[in-house]
This record gives sequence, C-alpha cells and structure tokens, in this order.
Amino acid sequence: MLSIVENHSLPRTAAFFDLDKTVIAKSSTLTFSKSFYQGGLINRRAVLRTAYTQFVFLAGGADHDQMERMREYLSALCRGWNVQQVKEIVAETLHDLIDPIIYDEAASLIEQHHSAGRDVVIVSTSGAEVVEPIGEMLGADRVVATRMVVGDDGCFTGEVEYYAYGPTKAQAIKELALSEGYDLDRCFAYSDSATDLPMLEAVGHPFAVNPDRALRREALTRAWPILDFHRPVRLKQRLAAPPRPALIAAAAVGAAAAAASLVWLAGRRRAPVG
Repeated sequence: MLSIVENHSLPRTAAFFDLDKTVIAKSSTLTFSKSFYQGGLINRRAVLRTAYTQFVFLAGGADHDQMERMREYLSALCRGWNVQQVKEIVAETLHDLIDPIIYDEAASLIEQHHSAGRDVVIVSTSGAEVVEPIGEMLGADRVVATRMVVGDDGCFTGEVEYYAYGPTKAQAIKELALSEGYDLDRCFAYSDSATDLPMLEAVGHPFAVNPDRALRREALTRAWPILDFHRPVRLKQRLAAPPRPALIAAAAVGAAAAAASLVWLAGRRRAPVG
C-alpha cells in the first residue's frame, strides 16, 4: 500500500470512502429494515422484501433492471414517512445495528488518514438520515449522501432531490476539492463497486475494496491496489478517539431515509450538491 503520511507543507488532501461493503459489511439502509418495521413505517412483507434485496446486494447479483424496479418500489414505499421519526429510529438503533458490522481494516485506515492530517469524507448513495449518524460515529469530517424531498408536513414526498450515485459522486468530490482546497491528485478513494469508477478516477490514489467482478477487472487492468476487508469489529472497541462532533454534511441535511428507501437504488434525478 502507498504511504499515507501527509506532508503538511503541501495543499490539503482527503480520503473519500464509499460506505456499504467498503466501510461496513452490509447495506446501511437495508440494515435498518427491522427497526423501521418495529416503528410502524413498513409492514412484514416489506421487511421480507428488503431482506431479499440485502441478500442480492451482498451477492453482487442485482442487474440494472432489478435495481430500477426496486428503486421505484422503495421510493414509493418511503413516501409519507415522517423524517423526524426516521431520525429517531436511526439514533436509537444505530450502535446496535452498525457498530458490529464496521470493518476493522476500514477503521484502521480512517485512523491512519486522520493521523496524517487528512480529512475523511463518506460518499454514499444511501440517504443522509442514515449516512450522517454513521459518519459521525466513524469520526468522518464530511458526508455526501442522497437527499429526498421533504414536504411542508415534514414527511418524504417520494421524490429524489439529489442522488449520490456514479458520476454525481465524482462531481461532489470535485466541488469539495474546490471549496476545501483539496489536491485531488494526492487524495485517496475507496470503493467496492464499478459504479464508483468516476469517484475512483477523480483521485490520484484509488483503491478497490472487496471489489465486485467489474471493478476487480478494472483495478487489475489499471494496476490499482485491491484490498480485502473481512473482519467486522465493534467501533467502540476499535477506535481510540471518540467520534468527531463537528461532522459536516457536504450534501446537506435532509436525505432519503432508510432501509426501505434503499437510496443506493434511488432514482436518476440529478441535482447539484448544495
């Protein structure tokens, strides 16, 4: 692996991490399906369907058509959910559900990047209501996540305001580089999916983590390092430093929630980060 020691006389740098199957072992949104069922947001049938989707996600077997059908179903499912209730459910169950599935190797990298004076940014297709608390738990400095439209009644409308997926992730990174003064040629990025090729291409030091077949082929062709993370560990037993309270939501607060919204599949609408 390349040295990640920072030279503080040079421009600022950052390490950009995809979340699902890169930092944690499962889909962040789908992991909360049981909690949303217990909170009355989804029914038992929806729980079973999200469990199946979790299996497909982990197996890497979802093709474009399956993803599009699931996006439409789950975008409609979360319509009408009260955003405050979603946040409360996530806060109450966050440590029980997410703490045990954080990769030890990812936690070590986050520590190393912070020790080197480098910002850590979580860039996830999942919704902000889920990603932001996880980012804070991990000690991330910033978060980029999908946002869904919230109506005047404080509930999700089912429409996608900003979708952090594929090229829009790379665009968000470039905008952060401009606003924060990051030298992207000296930045790092980590992801498991070929859909994140634009994000990986945007930095000087891309890493494929637990890559799907398409990303593994690309990484081998381009001579990118391939990392295999396989040791989940409870964060409170692993990280020496407490979570940073000054987490900045780079994509703004108000994103798609939840397991059932499965915002890693959320629609194709595009909006600038802001």
